[in-house]
Amino acid sequence: MAEILLFHHAQGMTAGLKEFAGTLRAAGHTVHAPDLFDGRIFDSLDDGLDYAGTLGFDTVLRRGAEAAADLPAGLVYLGFSLGVMPAQRLAQTRGGARGAILLHSCLPVGEFGGWPAGVPVQVHAMEQDPFFAGGGDLDAARALTSAAADAGLFLYPGAEHLFADSSLPSYDTAAAALLTRRVLGFLAVA
Repeated sequence: MAEILLFHHAQGMTAGLKEFAGTLRAAGHTVHAPDLFDGRIFDSLDDGLDYAGTLGFDTVLRRGAEAAADLPAGLVYLGFSLGVMPAQRLAQTRGGARGAILLHSCLPVGEFGGWPAGVPVQVHAMEQDPFFAGGGDLDAARALTSAAADAGLFLYPGAEHLFADSSLPSYDTAAAALLTRRVLGFLAVA
């Protein structure tokens, strides 16, 4: 079973993300889900992004690194949207990563150096998500998944951003179920 470090999106550690972590735990995995926002939850993505901007994206990255500091090296890093920042950074820079799962976002691989050899990665997003498809993340995901030896890019029909969080109006039951099956398959061999 995998040991996972899960990072939340800009709306905070919502009930839907806690439920997602619970699903992974129910499958036998160990999940660490730090709250990088000290318990703050936001009603809208814009409010959460404003808070993250005020907090500072360097602070988000630092808090992610601090969350990993006392954990073993052999982690799978999983990030939802804003949480992809620390997840991808740690997967690329902290030795021993067993994999990375990047949901709703992807940064250019050059942001943190090259992608480490032997680290599998999955990227999941909706094909018409304006943040993902229109913000450069899709191009970054295509470049990453074509460069990494064991990689998958999964695009789902629709335009929602945080479609895998069951506590948000953007939740898409069918897409989230398929994403969860794919993530559990990835974790089963990580």
